[in-house]
Amino acid sequence: MLIKICGICNPRDAETAVAAGADLLGFIFVEGTPRVLNSSQCGWIRNLKGAATVGVFRDSTLDRILEIRAKLDLDWIQFHGSEPDAWLDTLGPRVIRRVPVPANGIDRLRVEALSLRKVLPLIDPGAGDGATCDWRVLAQQLEGLNYGLAGGLTPQNVADAVSIVRPALVDVSSGVERVPGIKDHTKIQEFIRAARSAATA
Repeated sequence: MLIKICGICNPRDAETAVAAGADLLGFIFVEGTPRVLNSSQCGWIRNLKGAATVGVFRDSTLDRILEIRAKLDLDWIQFHGSEPDAWLDTLGPRVIRRVPVPANGIDRLRVEALSLRKVLPLIDPGAGDGATCDWRVLAQQLEGLNYGLAGGLTPQNVADAVSIVRPALVDVSSGVERVPGIKDHTKIQEFIRAARSAATA
């Protein structure tokens, strides 16, 4: 199982996440959000070692995504909007794509289709706002499929989420923060420790 610490805004938080054992570090390039980065002012991302870097986008242009990926040498791209599926092939296999959770239940066929395209579906009920869903229902609906889990995860509940869902990835941002954009280093360590322990149990 992979662990992603998202919404990182400074080198110290990134280095702490790496030291704690994170597999992926997420950097947000969505205008108007509290953790947005200016790609011209975060060249330090290129120098990070020990974890893969992920650029998070929502309804951006393909040219902007390609430009930022090249400028910062990003390893993964993550989509949170209505980007065309044709872009998935252009951007290559290291793509994470959000799948919403509507009131009538998750779209299993959508998750299957993304998996066939070698994209990692990310089940995130609130598109980054910390909303969660019923993990037991989710596990039943998507039994046998490979996907990531986000939404409302914290050091206190991630072990339960991992034990119930058995996801390929867990993704956290606000659950390990002091304030938006500033991580709590103790919470990062506790989150990763709890998630790893549950994954190997």
